[in-house]
Amino acid sequence: MGSKAGGNSSDLWAEIVATENQQQKQQVEVIYRRRRTQKTPQDVDLKQPILSRRNGNRMSLAGEAANKRVSWNRSLSTRGRTSIAVGTCVDYQPQGKQARRKGKPALPKGKFVQAPTFEKERAYFQEVDAFELLEESPSPKNFSTWAKGTQTNNIAIPRLSSRLEKWLISRKLNHTCGPSSTLSKILETPAMPLEPICGDDLNSSNLRTPEKSSMKTNSKLLAVHSRLSSILADKDALERDHNSKYRNLVSGSEGQRCCEDLEVAVRKLSLASTSVSFDGDQLDPFAALLAVCGQPSPSKLKDVFFKYCELGNIAKIGEGTYGEAFKASNYVCKIVPIDGDLRVNGEVQKRSEELLEEVILSRTLNCLRGCDGDVYNACTTFIETIDLKVCQGSYDSALIKAWEDWDENNGSENDHPKEFPEKQCYVVFVLEHGGKDLESFILLNFDEARSLLVQVTAALAVAEAAYEFEHRDLHWGNILLRRNDSETLQFILEGKHISVRTFGLLISIIDFTLSRINTGEEILFLDLASDPDLFNGPKGDRQSETYRKMKELTDDCWDGSFPRTNVLWLLYLVDILLLKKSFERNSKNERDLRALKKRLDKYQSAKEAIFDPFFSELLIMACE
Repeated sequence: MGSKAGGNSSDLWAEIVATENQQQKQQVEVIYRRRRTQKTPQDVDLKQPILSRRNGNRMSLAGEAANKRVSWNRSLSTRGRTSIAVGTCVDYQPQGKQARRKGKPALPKGKFVQAPTFEKERAYFQEVDAFELLEESPSPKNFSTWAKGTQTNNIAIPRLSSRLEKWLISRKLNHTCGPSSTLSKILETPAMPLEPICGDDLNSSNLRTPEKSSMKTNSKLLAVHSRLSSILADKDALERDHNSKYRNLVSGSEGQRCCEDLEVAVRKLSLASTSVSFDGDQLDPFAALLAVCGQPSPSKLKDVFFKYCELGNIAKIGEGTYGEAFKASNYVCKIVPIDGDLRVNGEVQKRSEELLEEVILSRTLNCLRGCDGDVYNACTTFIETIDLKVCQGSYDSALIKAWEDWDENNGSENDHPKEFPEKQCYVVFVLEHGGKDLESFILLNFDEARSLLVQVTAALAVAEAAYEFEHRDLHWGNILLRRNDSETLQFILEGKHISVRTFGLLISIIDFTLSRINTGEEILFLDLASDPDLFNGPKGDRQSETYRKMKELTDDCWDGSFPRTNVLWLLYLVDILLLKKSFERNSKNERDLRALKKRLDKYQSAKEAIFDPFFSELLIMACE
């Protein structure tokens, strides 16, 4: 590749090689270092002729080898695809072409590639999925152990429900425990040694209340249990022919009886059974209802009414799905049929156990009316129950006439009571006369509307604090109103004395059929999940929507405490005042009601709502 330029020129390649050899002998640093080497006089003399020759013979080189231009800067490059870097002791060879990567061979004609089946992968993951942890929560017994396939822990499945099994264990450990209860109550009661509710040692200290433990139990509530206890003590009056076949199995012989017999007896009971065990004697709910009402046997309807007024003066004043309301002098008697096979207004009659709970609940709310002594919670807004009676027989002619007069004037939606047979039983609630219901009552002005809201809210707050009370059915037919000359109404909420401005209007809350209460001894409630039609009301109807909101809030667990249900009904009442009630008001009054509704939606109980700014002008707190 070398060339000669002129006669005096030496071979270029020979000159380059000689120069490199001389540098190597003098141990000059290698060319790969970036540090500039020190020039020696010999180097300068060597390079100067080369440069002068390049400059002097540029045209001749271009003429002889136009396509082989040579440049010297420690490397040579030629046109074309080959670049040569010059260095000492290196065998310079042009790089050959790299062989192209061979592709996959062509498939023979007529053959196709099968799609991958992933059988190995599938088998692997199936094997992994077949393994499962024996027990993950709460504390694995065989931890760090995996088992393939379905495992059995060889744990004996209880033959009874767990709650009932616990009750049986507690019974075995305590043979002298007090009276048992119905099977439905057993399933609701935690396992604990049962305390007697009847006997000589019954006193207020034995009763547990949801209020502070230091508070003394109200003597009126204690009287309800004492009355039941005194009647249960008379065994001769409560004997039934069917008691003998269960007595030996339930009571035992001084606690020495074999507990297997007791377990067998419990298993024979069904959820539909109405028998109740009290110290070996069987008492059905109907007999318990008689005991709570203080009766040895049912009365006649006319005898109950005659106690309060002449039969000719009886007048019907209202009706409901499950009963009729009659006025007797200054009292109202609500008649509710029970335990019959005849449907009432298309509905199945209530059972004794349901009415027993409502009776006890009414008596319990009566205890809030006392303001004497060291009272922690008190109010008079819940309707006062004057008396309770169990009756049997057909409607008296005076009641039939009063019912027909109402039907002629108002058009009754209920079935005619003459259809009841002679053996039909009833519970009669004798109540104070609370006035007209909100649906028919005419409010005069915004002050009366405010008075309605503050009295209802304060009453619910007091009942929440005392008994975890929830009304759960506070529509405008269950709020009674009447006018009087009073200006204020007294409440006691958790020891605080509060006066409420009434503007001459008094409120009474009635009908505790759907209510929930904690009496201190037991939680009474109605399982609304058994009545799905209650939640199927028309969309947009305020009352029906409130039922559905309650169901969503409670998640159909109606035994639990959900005080926000009271707030839902307060929201309902505000809507009723805004949409369905006419009274004297201005735009500011409506804005105040709408603002109250927004704030109510944030409260979780009536105890919170009572201190809303909307009520601040109506509440007078007593100085401590």
